Amino acid sequence: MPWLKILHVGAVIAWAGTLLYMPILIAAIANQRRTAGDEGLPPPLLRAVFINLATPAALVAIASGTAIFMGSGLLAHWLIVKLALVGMLVLGHAFCGMLLLRVERGDALAVGFSHLLMVLSLLWLAGIAWLVLRKPF
Repeated sequence: MPWLKILHVGAVIAWAGTLLYMPILIAAIANQRRTAGDEGLPPPLLRAVFINLATPAALVAIASGTAIFMGSGLLAHWLIVKLALVGMLVLGHAFCGMLLLRVERGDALAVGFSHLLMVLSLLWLAGIAWLVLRKPF
């Protein structure tokens, strides 16, 4: 069980890092395309970070968290709230993928939404960390 928790924490750190990094990268690439007028190939770094880092980290974090939840048999109110916040992170992850597609199509609206996504992801992650560390109820 300790190895599963270490795997879970590592995957959560990787997923959280990419969820906070992706909106910044999306905004930077969208601004670069707007100022340079580059309508060429989609940026390979952006898609590579999302497909090769963020998504596998999310899947490992969710799978290992589910295994810990099922193995421990713990069911507390704070855990239900935490799982709801994790659900919001999953929606943020999907929204990040949508922004990626918009940037690849040259949509300028992605910049404003990427900043909003980063702020929301940071709030959700802070809420999850607070719930896990404090276990308030």
